[in-house]
Amino acid sequence: MALDDLGLELDFPTLIVAGYWVERHAVVPDGVLRGEPFGLVRWQAEGLLSWYRLKPTAVVGQLAPAFFYRRSQVVLPQKAGKAPYSAAHICNEAVGPALFAGWAKGGETWDCRDHGCGCGWVYEYQPGEAMGRSWPTPLIQVTAFSDTQAHNVYDALKPMIDEGPLAALIPHTGEEFIRLPNDGRIDVVTSSHRSRLGQRVTFVPQDETGVWTHAAGMIKVAETQRRGLAGMGGRAEETTNAWDPNEDSVAQRTALAAKTSGDIFRIHPLPARSLSYRNKAERRKIHRYVYDGCPWVDPDAIEAEAAELITVDPGQAERFFGNRPVAGMGAAFDIGVWEALARKVKVERHATVVIGVDGARHDDALAVVACDVKSGHLWPLVIVERPENAPEGYEHDQARVDGAVSEAFERFSVWRLYADPQHIAPLIESWSNRYGSKRVIEWATYRPRAIAFAVRRFEEGIAAGDVSYSDDEAGRLTKHIANSYRQTLTVRDDKEAFMHTLSKEAPRSPNKMDAAMAAVLAWEARGDAIAAGVSLVDLPARPPAKPPDLYRSDHAPDLSRSPVGVGAGPMGDMQ
Repeated sequence: MALDDLGLELDFPTLIVAGYWVERHAVVPDGVLRGEPFGLVRWQAEGLLSWYRLKPTAVVGQLAPAFFYRRSQVVLPQKAGKAPYSAAHICNEAVGPALFAGWAKGGETWDCRDHGCGCGWVYEYQPGEAMGRSWPTPLIQVTAFSDTQAHNVYDALKPMIDEGPLAALIPHTGEEFIRLPNDGRIDVVTSSHRSRLGQRVTFVPQDETGVWTHAAGMIKVAETQRRGLAGMGGRAEETTNAWDPNEDSVAQRTALAAKTSGDIFRIHPLPARSLSYRNKAERRKIHRYVYDGCPWVDPDAIEAEAAELITVDPGQAERFFGNRPVAGMGAAFDIGVWEALARKVKVERHATVVIGVDGARHDDALAVVACDVKSGHLWPLVIVERPENAPEGYEHDQARVDGAVSEAFERFSVWRLYADPQHIAPLIESWSNRYGSKRVIEWATYRPRAIAFAVRRFEEGIAAGDVSYSDDEAGRLTKHIANSYRQTLTVRDDKEAFMHTLSKEAPRSPNKMDAAMAAVLAWEARGDAIAAGVSLVDLPARPPAKPPDLYRSDHAPDLSRSPVGVGAGPMGDMQ
């Protein structure tokens, strides 16, 4: 396919030269056509030319203000060609006609020789047509949540440059960045490369923004990049699968913003609501609709992938292949199985226990759950929820929570307390000072790999019947378990299936689930205790009168047991 063969009827001014430049300079990055000229399919041409749509009032010298759209978003299913499209777009923003250079009077040209390219291509503008120029010093950040995602685009970009006419102009494409003429560069940015944020970027392709959530720390990344773009007159383009509406992602926020803002361009083909994704015949109709214009896609292969995934995660299958933003895997726990684990157990004084803490100060609950290491019995020490008609400025009674923790340390031999530091860091610091940083450990639940494996171990404990529990009089632990939903993460298990964490059914839901997360942390601490061989060791019930100086809040625990990353599961050395 090529631009001239698509039959596009443009009723707005745009840098048409950018579309022709891409087809002349970019090449197919992989497959049997690797190295052949990159011909735009219809959706790619519409996305690119809409990106370069100009305001009729545009004047020479303007950067982003010359263009009709401030940013854009492409929402398409798996294998629809988003990564090659992004790579081709990056090539043009790097060294092609990406900025407005005035309205042609007739006879003006884009001559590649004038721009350091020796391919010999010359494009002649028609009278009244918008002309383009290159960025003087482009700084482009290929951004995604993980290295794997970022390299979906970057690994398409490198051969697109190396195996085509751009190789002479951009001779060195490294593993982590590409040096451009005139001191420009293309960088890879992920959640672990945040030192690069805040730079004065000119173009930011943001990949898979459907998983850019608060929990992943990516909302701030998107906002920081947009500020940097605003300072340079640059713009951002999102490419993503459909998102889970429970996760409040960057993609979801952009889609909502586009409904009230006329300066965000979007491509998002949505099949008719009447078509059921669970019905095979109707699912094929959905696939034909969302993959229209993607001739490289094999409908039978897509159907096979979707049919397999739908058996274990129908929501993910519908998002990935049906392009619909539907909720994830639903309830995290079978409440009937959980209720069958209820036991009346009296945990003896001085028994070796562990504690999990999760929650907030204002709206979400603040929960403290203990677990007897020997028996695996869980019970809530305290669960504080925001009361109805709470006054403005309400905060949970932290003294009550502190008292429950203090009583537990007095009564039992507490081996470890794992606490998510978000929102309650001062409380954790006070416990660390009192009981020592070898017993009070900050365990951040926003780390995808760490929390994914911790949640899985808790679920396995429930399924095996290793977990038992007793609840408070209000049954709040069970309510929080019932309120827990699965939030899909980018982490894959050993079978390449996506893993998950726990979340509320929606970001602003009044149904709290913090005690469930506290139970996960308590169960994780129990596993670490057993691995460390301290399940039957009597620990001092009372802390030393004056903790040694080595008790620091920045204590880095030993991770020899846990496969889930830094801070995931300390191997204690307490005797």
